[in-house]
Amino acid sequence: MMLLRMVLFLLCLLCTCVSVESVSELCKGSRCLDSGESRQCSGSHCGSGRSSRPTRQHNPITHSRSTPSQQHGVLHLSSQDMSESHTASHSHSHTRERVLVAEAADHTCTGAECITTKRPPQAINDTRECRGLECRLPLRIRTKPRVRPCPPDGCGPGSDNAPVHVPDRAAQFLGEFPDIGYPSSELGGAPLGVQLTCDIKPGENEVPSEDALVLHLQLSKGQEKLVEALRAQQLVIRDLQQRLEEQQGALLVQQREILEQQRLMYEQMDVVRAQYGVLSETVKQVSFQGLQGELQSYLESQLAGVQSQARSHLQKSYTMHKTDAKMMDVTRDTNHALLGCRSTCGPEEYCNFQTQPPQCQQCTMCPPGFFLVSQCSPNADRICQDRDECLEIPTVCGERVKCLNTPGGFRCLGVSERDISSGLCGHEYFYNQELQECQACSDCDGEHVAVSCSAVSDVVCGVISENTFSQSWSASVTLPQARSKSSGVFPGLQLSVMGKEGSDLLVSHDGSIRLHQHGLLWLDHNFALKHSCRNFLQVGVRLSGGSEEEGRDLSGVRVEQPERKHFQGVSVSAAAEVEPNQTLWLLLKSPNQHCNQSKELQLYELGSSAFSLMWLSHDTGAVAMTAQTSTAPHYHGNYRPSFRVASISDPYVVALTHDNRGVRFTERGIIKFVLQQALYAMGHTCVREGFSLVAYVNTNGTNQEVMRSFKSGVNYRDTSITLSATTIVDSGDWLNFEILTPPQCNVRYFGDSSGISMLSLLWIPAAISSSLMATVSRVGLPSGAVRNKPLLFQQVGPDAEHIRLAGAGHQHPQRNFVFQDAGTANVALSVKLIHSCNVVKLVLHQQGQDRTNSAPLAQQVGGQMPEGSEWTSVGVRATFQVQNGTAFYITLDCVRGRINQITYDEGANISILWVAASH
Repeated sequence: MMLLRMVLFLLCLLCTCVSVESVSELCKGSRCLDSGESRQCSGSHCGSGRSSRPTRQHNPITHSRSTPSQQHGVLHLSSQDMSESHTASHSHSHTRERVLVAEAADHTCTGAECITTKRPPQAINDTRECRGLECRLPLRIRTKPRVRPCPPDGCGPGSDNAPVHVPDRAAQFLGEFPDIGYPSSELGGAPLGVQLTCDIKPGENEVPSEDALVLHLQLSKGQEKLVEALRAQQLVIRDLQQRLEEQQGALLVQQREILEQQRLMYEQMDVVRAQYGVLSETVKQVSFQGLQGELQSYLESQLAGVQSQARSHLQKSYTMHKTDAKMMDVTRDTNHALLGCRSTCGPEEYCNFQTQPPQCQQCTMCPPGFFLVSQCSPNADRICQDRDECLEIPTVCGERVKCLNTPGGFRCLGVSERDISSGLCGHEYFYNQELQECQACSDCDGEHVAVSCSAVSDVVCGVISENTFSQSWSASVTLPQARSKSSGVFPGLQLSVMGKEGSDLLVSHDGSIRLHQHGLLWLDHNFALKHSCRNFLQVGVRLSGGSEEEGRDLSGVRVEQPERKHFQGVSVSAAAEVEPNQTLWLLLKSPNQHCNQSKELQLYELGSSAFSLMWLSHDTGAVAMTAQTSTAPHYHGNYRPSFRVASISDPYVVALTHDNRGVRFTERGIIKFVLQQALYAMGHTCVREGFSLVAYVNTNGTNQEVMRSFKSGVNYRDTSITLSATTIVDSGDWLNFEILTPPQCNVRYFGDSSGISMLSLLWIPAAISSSLMATVSRVGLPSGAVRNKPLLFQQVGPDAEHIRLAGAGHQHPQRNFVFQDAGTANVALSVKLIHSCNVVKLVLHQQGQDRTNSAPLAQQVGGQMPEGSEWTSVGVRATFQVQNGTAFYITLDCVRGRINQITYDEGANISILWVAASH
């Protein structure tokens, strides 16, 4: 039984640790074993043939899954050879001989001791060489020694180099049991017929050295420290999260407190409003009748006392029969002296004894919305009292809407402007958009009613000629006074327009323009300022009121941020269809809050005609159109803008083309147009060469240039380029534009509803209008130190019927433009030049009838040239009334500098429009 266990142990050891390689081995000496391979063996004991081996097929599966027949063969083999193996291993353990198996193939065996038959089993692994700790390891995991072949003279029986290999021994044992089958070498099997695999990976059972152990300990300690640091960081993060939660809770509590305070404030405001309403109602309900009665009783008592004193005095002084007459005279004189008025007041006047000295004043007229309490008397003014529409007409605002009485009108709380404009105010009332309440219509007091009262406009009194075709109006523009030292321009600053006080066309009130008549408008605004604000400023025109629920921006031009502080002049123009009670505003805006009105703005005074407009009656048949340009999504070079119609009075005559890049006309006429395009530019070539805006008229598919304007370029800044001109169009013609930019200049074009990129156009029938175009003449161009020198022009295009350029034989040839009929004129001039002036100025002068005196009509200025720019431009636009023989001319003035060059081919031109004043 003991032998059986040892054999089983040997087989298990061989199956797990020994791998048989399929090579031909070389055996030399007396210890050569017959391994069953075909080899050469030399010597007298070499065998003569191959050992017999069964030819059974072998299934290449793991030994752990071997068949029962194979396990039986192993047991039989162990029982036969156990004694021999034990004896051999005991004898070799005393000599410490290491037996290795030769693994080299095709070698001969030499010497007298070459074995020809099977030799008895040898020691398994006790003779293997080992060093150090390896000798303590089990035999199955020791490393194999290198194969050392026997010398040519043979391997002796006692030599240490006699190779004995464990696989040979296993093969010898297995060969004696024919029941254990294995495939041949030809079929892929191992030479010994046993295919084994080692399950132990190399290096797993090696004993680590001291350095490896120290390194392992250091790594374990480092891991522990890392874990501790991570835990500390987790604690810190938890602490921070807890603090953040606390702060968030405190913030929520503060927000709740703020909301509660706001709610309380709103409640207090509601209470104050209610108290104010009660107070106003109480004040309105107070009657002046009691005060009038007390005043009359007081005057009567004083008069009676004076009369009694006069009678007693006369009775003592005069006892004659003239007493009655004298007393009446003295009484009359005394009355005049006490009332204070030295002379008798008129029928519509009363003596105001509250003034010092007492004077006669005109009796007050009851305003709309008030009723008469007492008539005007020589000693008292007329007394009027406000009508309470909310009490007189309980359903004036509806059943569910609260009515609030106001002086001269009433207010319906919670009602939209659309509902009110539909006629909610009722008969003889109109909706005042400024006060946002219903007001009583005015009374013309016997005067002619020009425009009757409507739901959204008051009555217009006066006489308007039905034959009037056009009118003009001009005004000065100033900055309003700054309310504080830190007054900002953002989000908008209303400019103050100061013009004529009274006109049947419009009225200037509180810095704005209120219109009185229906019609079409063309307006021009020359604006010049010096600013140091961040980014750009925007000058625009806004129209509000009338039937529109909200106002709209008619036009806008951007004034870029200058590199140096100098004056910059811009001209803003627009066209619109207007109706009574609409209001025009001039606005100055800043895109951010970094612009102080009192410190960073300085306006240049341009005189009384900085703002001018031309009004056209609907009887002229004129058509007005405004169109917005589209925003370009990418940067461009040359660019053709596309449009979107904002408003148009007659789409049959004027309309956009199929691609929205032009304006098409169906009838012959004169057009007055302006295009203002906002842009943002990047590149140094932009500054050097600038931009050009060109207008074309396409006739039968061919573009013909009408006019072009020039604008100095900018780099990394916002600016605007604008062009205003007049030309003749025929039926089928269409107007289009192109912006020319220098190469390597990237430009972004903007367009929105704020008017910064807008096309405004007026079409006027040719029967009542004329136009003339001219360019600056190359002859007599002013240069050097120029002081108020007139510019000479050369006409281009056809002659005009009502306008002409003075020619030979005239007192001022090529200088004066002469009108040959009465009407309204509009002039747009642009000059492209090179200069070093601190300020360059263009002035439009009107020649007198005697052709000796002249008066300025309009002016515009420009500052120093931008650094790095080759050219710059300055222009002026104006509208004014003309008569038959009226002439005008333009002068150029350079302040502190000189004019170097003025171009005469591109960007220096003038266009003139004339419209008849009446039939």
